[in-house]
Amino acid sequence: MSAAGEHVEQQAQQEQQEQASPETEARVRESFGRQGLMAHLGARITRIAPGRVHIELPGRPEVTQQHGYFHAGATSAIADSAGGYAAFTLFPEGTDVLTVEYKVNLLAPAVGDHLEAVGTVLKAGRTLTVCRLEVFGVRDGRRGLVASGQQTLIRVNPA
Repeated sequence: MSAAGEHVEQQAQQEQQEQASPETEARVRESFGRQGLMAHLGARITRIAPGRVHIELPGRPEVTQQHGYFHAGATSAIADSAGGYAAFTLFPEGTDVLTVEYKVNLLAPAVGDHLEAVGTVLKAGRTLTVCRLEVFGVRDGRRGLVASGQQTLIRVNPA
């Protein structure tokens, strides 16, 4: 196996070992459950780790555009939520998260049985946090990158 292949394998093993605390996972899932858009789209969280969240969006006609690809709005929405909740996993209890800005590049037509958005914290700060956003089209267990972006989030205290 090449050095690059070993690095990818080691990274995958490390990610599998990292899990958010039960309290953090409950806080993330409770907040996600209050998102009307994610429920409307049929999205669900599939993985929560410190600084990393995966969201899956099953394919169905309601989330496609006129050519049958996943709609850019649905693709971007799950990317935004994945990044937001990745940041939220690192925030203290009693705080909340809002998106300040995000940019998504659509790299390929979003096709597959489902989409998987992965939000990963790049830099966590006291006020602002920056995340990498990736969205993969998944078909028969094979993932292909369809969108990539970056996001800035702000930690807020509920009013």
